[in-house]
Amino acid sequence: MRLTTRPVKLSSAIVSKAFVKEDDAGAGDPDADEEELERRIAAGGKRYITPAGFKRVQEELAHLWNVERPKVTQEVADAAAQGDRSENAEYIYGKKRLREIDRRVRYLSKLLDRLTVVEPSAGQRGRAFFGAWVTVEAEDGTTSTYRIVGPDETDVDSGAISLESPMGKALLGKAEGDEVVVVRPKGRLELTVIEVRYEPPRA
Repeated sequence: MRLTTRPVKLSSAIVSKAFVKEDDAGAGDPDADEEELERRIAAGGKRYITPAGFKRVQEELAHLWNVERPKVTQEVADAAAQGDRSENAEYIYGKKRLREIDRRVRYLSKLLDRLTVVEPSAGQRGRAFFGAWVTVEAEDGTTSTYRIVGPDETDVDSGAISLESPMGKALLGKAEGDEVVVVRPKGRLELTVIEVRYEPPRA
C-alpha cells in the first residue's frame, strides 16, 4: 500500500472558485462517503486538505491496516476454532468488524489518491483562504474563531469548517475589518472579520 502526498501552493482565485456547495446528506455514513468520493473521482474533482489533515488520514489508514485488522483477524480465527460459527457471537461480530475495517481501508486508500495538500502561500497573508484561522465578531460583540479546511477534516467542536459550507464560502478572500454576511437556513448572520492568521491561535 503506497501512501503519497502532492503538496501544492494554490492561488486564491483557484481555491475560491474550485468548489460547489457540499451535500451534507449522509455525513458520517461510510457508504455515503464512499459514494460521494466515487462521484467526485468520476467527475475529475479534487479534494483539498491541510498537511495536518493529510497526516491524520495516513495515520488512520496505517493503524487500521497494521494494527486493527491483524488484531480482529486473529480474534475471528480464535472464535472460529471454538466450533459452531452460526451461534458464535464473537465470530459473527468479528466478521462484521472486518468488513467495516476493509470498507474504511478502501475508502481511505482512494481518498489519499485524490487529496491535494495545500500549503498557504506568502501572497495569501492577511486574507482568509484555505487553511486560515479566521476570528469574527458578531453584532452582539461575541467572537468566534474558525479554520477553513476541506470537507474531509471538518470538526464543528474545534471550529474547523469546510470551505464549501455557507460560513466557509462567506469568509473566503476576506481581510481584517471586512464585513461578512452568512446566509443560513435560519436567517442572515452579519459578522466582522477581526483577525486572519495561518498559524494556530495561541492557547
